[in-house]
Amino acid sequence: MARVDLQRARDAVGSIDPVFVDTPQYESVPLSDALGCSVVLKVETLNPVRSFKGRGTEVVMASLVRERRYSSAVCASAGNLGQALAYSGARRGIPVTVFAAASANPLKVDRMRSLGATVHLEGQDIELPRVLARAQADAEGAYLVEDSLDVDTCEGAATIGLELVDAVDLDVVLVALGGGALASGVGYVIHELSPRTEVIAIQPTGAPAMALSWRKRAVVSTDTIDTIADGVAGRHPIPEVLDDLLEVVDDVILVDDHTIKQGMRHLFDHTGLVVEPSAALGVAAVLEDPERFRGRNVGTIICGSNIAPTDFQRWALG
Repeated sequence: MARVDLQRARDAVGSIDPVFVDTPQYESVPLSDALGCSVVLKVETLNPVRSFKGRGTEVVMASLVRERRYSSAVCASAGNLGQALAYSGARRGIPVTVFAAASANPLKVDRMRSLGATVHLEGQDIELPRVLARAQADAEGAYLVEDSLDVDTCEGAATIGLELVDAVDLDVVLVALGGGALASGVGYVIHELSPRTEVIAIQPTGAPAMALSWRKRAVVSTDTIDTIADGVAGRHPIPEVLDDLLEVVDDVILVDDHTIKQGMRHLFDHTGLVVEPSAALGVAAVLEDPERFRGRNVGTIICGSNIAPTDFQRWALG
């Protein structure tokens, strides 16, 4: 049984800063014409942290305030979770520490710090920061926010699905897949409230661990990461999250970085949106297999826009 609960997701809305909810969702006719299917965009970037992660961290931090058991929080993050947790913590007077890789996006690191987080940079990918975050939580008695494993992060993301289902009838929803909070939360709501709608999660070929695990129905870890989509790049899937995804996701597909760049360019050319690579995974999926989606009503979540102008120029416009 999936860990996400529909009533808890509905209740979570009241815990979330209004700046993160009721986000724009609309059909982009120019993008639809370019892709050969009706494309509804759910835009999660017009908020203080420029990503959907604030929905989950608001639920997490609201719980901490209610329970009064922890006076600080710590997480590992490639950048978006860390920004969101720092924002949610600052609103409630809860100090936040973030562990990120030494190779983390400098823009995201700067924004985490500007939002008030103490940031430590260690390791070459997200895996060592996960270990260090847990160690600090144990040593200092801080609350460890493990994205996707902490069900509050999933139920915060699930509120996106509630808004989609209430507003539009879709044949397919395309969801970026990293740790799994977005895919499991949205997937659960769609599965419960619109079971005819297909839920497809997308990962980059250079970070395929969760996709491989979903296909094998058992955790598959990988040795390396090689993708521009840092927001969805991990090597060791969380077993509990995989179990959720096996229940609520209909397919998981892989797309390469070249197509992700094309997806970023399509979103810029046809909608005016500047997005980070993870947010273009849905469009990339359509570009790689247009016949699968031709003539269908397709929704995709624009999940983040934390990207340096130079990187956007190089990847999307170069």
